[in-house]
Amino acid sequence: MIRDITIGQYYPAESVIHRLDPRVKLVGTLTFIISLFLHRSFLMYLVAAIFLAGVIKASKVPFHFMIKGLKAIMVLLLITVVFNMFLTPGTPLLKIWKLTLTVEGVRQAAFMAIRLAFLIVGSSVMTLTTTPNHLTDGLEKGLAPLNKIHVPVHEVSMIMSIALRFIPILLEETDKIMKAQEARGADFDSGNLIQRAKGLVPLLVPLFIAAIRRANDLAMAMEARCYHGGQGRTKMKPLHYEKRDRMAYGVLLGYLAVMILVGRFAPF
Repeated sequence: MIRDITIGQYYPAESVIHRLDPRVKLVGTLTFIISLFLHRSFLMYLVAAIFLAGVIKASKVPFHFMIKGLKAIMVLLLITVVFNMFLTPGTPLLKIWKLTLTVEGVRQAAFMAIRLAFLIVGSSVMTLTTTPNHLTDGLEKGLAPLNKIHVPVHEVSMIMSIALRFIPILLEETDKIMKAQEARGADFDSGNLIQRAKGLVPLLVPLFIAAIRRANDLAMAMEARCYHGGQGRTKMKPLHYEKRDRMAYGVLLGYLAVMILVGRFAPF
């Protein structure tokens, strides 16, 4: 499951999505997430699925790699589905002991499962097609107006970039520690939930030590390069909107307009 987490990883490829300005991808991801909460209808989610499939196709990232991140939230997804199916009041469909399965619960569970899956895959498109450096530059440039009200935009962007960088690094470190512990006889798969939690103790201690060591090395490296925040710093590759970025904004506006119209007039 450690290898199935795709958030924070970058997949290099030559595609139009990779070449887009990071601000376009940030706005596009936010627009896609907002569109999922405009209304609840199967026709809306069908439009969202077609749009998302088109973006994945244009990104040239393998589809199996894109949906691999869903395996990491499968337990959360199942819990959400079961809770919605049996705890949503409505027309009874099936009764199991004291729990009642309702028509409204099944509908709500289907909507929640689709929404969560789209959220994970849609967010993965941005991180898989954008390097952490470009993501930091995009966040800083997009949030630059907040500097006028003394919001530390550069520092916030840097924190988010470092956090995204550390995700694949710590996952790789976790995999190495697990293999080393398994070679010494540790068992992370057998037993009940409490026994498995206890079995993670030999894993968590060295992982925390490794994370603190890496954070300390990064801080020393930044100090050695005289890093003192974003004030007065210049960019080697400043961001500029190209024709493809403006076209991408047009596609986003068209998609959002279609979603609003479908949500307004779709019967279900």
